[in-house]
Amino acid sequence: MAEFVKSEPITVYIKPSTRLAGLNLRDLWSYRELIFFMIWRILKVRYKQTLLGASWAIIQPVMIMIVFNFVFGTIAKVPTDGIPYPIFSFTALLPWGLFVNALNQGSRSLTANHNMVTKIYFPKMILPISSVLAGLVDFAIGFVVMIGLMIYYEVTPAWNVIWALPFFLLLSIITALGVALWLSAINVKYRDVNYALPFLTQFWLFMTPVAYSASVISEKWQLVYSLNPMAGVVNGFRWALLDAGNGPDAALWVSVTISILVLVSGLFYFRNMERTFADTI
Repeated sequence: MAEFVKSEPITVYIKPSTRLAGLNLRDLWSYRELIFFMIWRILKVRYKQTLLGASWAIIQPVMIMIVFNFVFGTIAKVPTDGIPYPIFSFTALLPWGLFVNALNQGSRSLTANHNMVTKIYFPKMILPISSVLAGLVDFAIGFVVMIGLMIYYEVTPAWNVIWALPFFLLLSIITALGVALWLSAINVKYRDVNYALPFLTQFWLFMTPVAYSASVISEKWQLVYSLNPMAGVVNGFRWALLDAGNGPDAALWVSVTISILVLVSGLFYFRNMERTFADTI
């Protein structure tokens, strides 16, 4: 007859850090199932009670592309390195849409889930991470549209798309996540982020070569211009897909460095602010 041994209960004490917090990213792996659940929840809520559902992931960038094509392609006639303007702009709108989604959803991820933040213990970093990764679904839908445009305009992808595109997609995620971590942590204490975000998004759009080519920027300002990490992301996408631009150069590596710095600093800032979220939110 089997004997059952009664084990003693284990008590776990959760205390806020009293010094500079380490990243402790191992917790994220322990709660990886929660990340997948939150992504699924974000997608369900985003298109709940919508008539067109996930079609908005196609409609929004396509409408922006049409407006850009009329203003910058037809009227202003900005240079596009010999590429049809709809493809030229849509290639940039793919990573830009991922970035804007991170700004909008990631910055509000903590305040929108305040009940979870105040009542349940889990790595709060999961919330902005889930918001950024959920944007990959819209990116994938938009990429299918991009393939259709390339077929329609008979544009052949560049040879380096196989290895370069995953790199620049990762770079766009790093940039988006870094900014989302900063904004989400700041938004807990200062709700001014909600009011400043539309202005920040519009300002950042025109400081990024989405509607125009980075080649219109004077050579002496190229390195300064590359301090915008999204400039490197957008230029990289165009080079990877269309072989447009100069490819990897000094300006690109400046943008890559800035993206990594934004992510690392965002990780540390978020972790050190995390112990105050439940009391402040």
